[in-house]
Amino acid sequence: MKSSLLFILSLTTIFCFAQSKDTLADKVLIYQLPNGGWGKQLGTEAVDYSLAIDNDLMNKIKASGDDHATIDNSATSKEITILINAYNTTRNPIYLRSAEKGIDYLLKMQYQNGGFPQYYPNSAIYRKQITYNDNAMINALSILYNVAEGKKGFDVVDPKLKERSKIAVKKGIDCILKTQYVQDGKPTIWGDQYNEVTLKPEKARAFEPASLASAESVSIVRFLMLQALTPEVEKAVNSAIQWFKAHKIEGYSYEVVKKNNKSVRTLREDKNSLIWARFYDLETNQPIFGDRDGTIKYNYNEVSEERRNGYSWYVDSPQKLIDKDYPNWLKNHNLKEL
Repeated sequence: MKSSLLFILSLTTIFCFAQSKDTLADKVLIYQLPNGGWGKQLGTEAVDYSLAIDNDLMNKIKASGDDHATIDNSATSKEITILINAYNTTRNPIYLRSAEKGIDYLLKMQYQNGGFPQYYPNSAIYRKQITYNDNAMINALSILYNVAEGKKGFDVVDPKLKERSKIAVKKGIDCILKTQYVQDGKPTIWGDQYNEVTLKPEKARAFEPASLASAESVSIVRFLMLQALTPEVEKAVNSAIQWFKAHKIEGYSYEVVKKNNKSVRTLREDKNSLIWARFYDLETNQPIFGDRDGTIKYNYNEVSEERRNGYSWYVDSPQKLIDKDYPNWLKNHNLKEL
């Protein structure tokens, strides 16, 4: 009688799990690499979870190795979030186990100095650099912060991973504070990528020079604003805000328009607009622009047409940081604006 009851309960459990599935999460499970991470591409194509899993696609996925695991373009952090959300909806333990394997991957890839490479274990060319570019490191740290603090549904994660994540976040913040670029003794903002040993800014792709990076620095400041207030964090945030205020570009807008069925990025005069260059010279704070041949331009219009339209050279995100996020942060901590 007891064995029959256990058999019935087992069937019930299997049936519940069979009914408690998430189509997107199931695809994410298939794409997960052996080391726990995810890639951003299959061959030369970006991973597309809307595609049906047929034999051809399955073979391509199986052919992917750990060298494709990355945190670039939101890879791995995106998938972990999908799986955690799916688990909280379905309670299917397979999703949680897969998410925890992904979290473990993030913890393993972190350098001892707190930085994160763009890829792991692939260390070719710029992939081993500490990478803020496209918010790679901040995305990884945000996942670990949510694990450590039990936020956004991550309270379901194994307590051992939570403790490891707390340590990882602390190390990550230390790295952020150490890599804030200093000019003549004054902290500014951050570069896109850094040498993983010296913590000095470095170039990545030919058109991504060693520079101060405005868009990524906005995300870094927002992450710091989430943390417990310390004198070091306060100084870093205030210094970055002051730099943003000092280097805004008034009277121009930057937008993408369609011309002859092509996307064209256009910089034009607009007295009501405020923007920042994507990259600034490390010493002069002058806007700079990279090109495919590795040259640096100081005039946007001198950039080749392919790169001018194939890369985002100006941003407006610092404005919301200055106008909304910063005042709220000051208010929450009972601080005065400098």
